Amino acid sequence: MSATTSSKSAAAIDRARDAGRSALICYLPAGYPDVQATIDAGIAMARNGADLIEIGIPYSDPVMDGPVIQAATTEAIANGFKVEKVFDVVRGITEATDAAVLVMTYWNPVVRMGVDTFARRLSEAGGAGLITPDLIPDEAAEWFAASDYYGLDRVFLVAPSSTPERLASTVAASRGFVYAVSIMGVTGARQDVSSSAQQLVADTHAAGADRVCVGLGVSNSGHVREIAAYADGVIVGTALVAAIRDGGVDAVASLTQELSTGLERVEA
Repeated sequence: MSATTSSKSAAAIDRARDAGRSALICYLPAGYPDVQATIDAGIAMARNGADLIEIGIPYSDPVMDGPVIQAATTEAIANGFKVEKVFDVVRGITEATDAAVLVMTYWNPVVRMGVDTFARRLSEAGGAGLITPDLIPDEAAEWFAASDYYGLDRVFLVAPSSTPERLASTVAASRGFVYAVSIMGVTGARQDVSSSAQQLVADTHAAGADRVCVGLGVSNSGHVREIAAYADGVIVGTALVAAIRDGGVDAVASLTQELSTGLERVEA
């Protein structure tokens, strides 16, 4: 994966690296509990240590998501969330902060809107790019064209089950960073982070990736500290969704600040 000056995600990760730490990437679903709350929470995350922010598009069949995120996205849809509202969320955060803001989405909503239209609107809103968990590079020709045209990052996923060939093709296709799934299964906070994550990051770096960020199962600063020792970025989702559910924007701000204390790399 070649470095590119136009990649907002790469720039954010590199700024963290230059400061001697891993990047913190924080996730929330758009429209939960409502659109303005998502914007306010995103701004709070950026002001309390988040370098990049993932905004998820609620989807009716979220096969990769655990119960906490599923419940949140179901509520957002029930409250009338529409896909185009995600651009309002992205714009609201990017206009108020310097954080790189990516949209994480299953591929169907993008196709339904039109890949070029979606990419154009995301770019106009100040978005950095897309994380596409169910899109593989082999089937992404239209996204390659649109993301190149609008200068957007394209973040693909690798997992412990990825073959060397799949790692190589995913790294070559990605721009910004590669998303390393630390465990097999759905999202959700866990007591321990999988030991396979460190090997996966090493293998993905060996396949040519400049930046590899780890997600799934990260819920506290101890997890962050563990992952920050070997990964370029640490991705937190479920714990933040639970925080906004239980304590609103203030709880999200507090948790982000707590998570950020684990980012500094300690040399052995």
